[in-house]
Amino acid sequence: MKRTSIPQSFPHKQRRLSAALATLTLAATSTLVLLLCLQPASAQAPDRHVSLADVQQTPEKLIPAAARKSAPDFTLIDAHGQPITLSRYKGKVVLLDFWATWCGGCKLEIPWYMEFDRQYKSQGLAVIGVSMDAEGWKKVRPFLAQKKDEETGGNTAMQYPVVIGSDSLAKQFGLRSMPLTLLIDRNGKIAVSHTGVVDKDNFQNLIRQLLQQPAA
Repeated sequence: MKRTSIPQSFPHKQRRLSAALATLTLAATSTLVLLLCLQPASAQAPDRHVSLADVQQTPEKLIPAAARKSAPDFTLIDAHGQPITLSRYKGKVVLLDFWATWCGGCKLEIPWYMEFDRQYKSQGLAVIGVSMDAEGWKKVRPFLAQKKDEETGGNTAMQYPVVIGSDSLAKQFGLRSMPLTLLIDRNGKIAVSHTGVVDKDNFQNLIRQLLQQPAA
């Protein structure tokens, strides 16, 4: 009886199939990483530990007064149900902080901004926090309550107003990633717009400079 010869190409095909699957898996993983890196600032993202090594080392400088642009106005409701209108802060220096509960760099900066608020409020500084959490107050209120319990034993840690931002507001202020901190002068014009973790000492110095500049 004539025996039928079985082709011996199966192992070779199996190797080719395995290689193809590995290539597809690598491509899918790369695409996922790229999407995570490009997610909008308002999207939920994994928290990341941020150290002082992440702080930008190049000192920030104030935009010359003649080149400053007016800050876009907005009215938003804070955690206590009170309306916060940015234009009503003219005459003060405003530290406007775009942050989120999942942003490690933001949480590194918040205690600094609380300190600035306490130290310079009487001199004309006003701090406003704009949360970009996609879930809004559902996510932000527990965060504020946690800070209240753990850090102050009953007194609200963030004494300055906190509001919930939107994609349209983020676009107006040029927000692409967080944290984003702006310093607005007494005339309502943007003197600093800093993306990333600020250098605390440098930023404090900028606040002092702006506080010394009178309103026009």
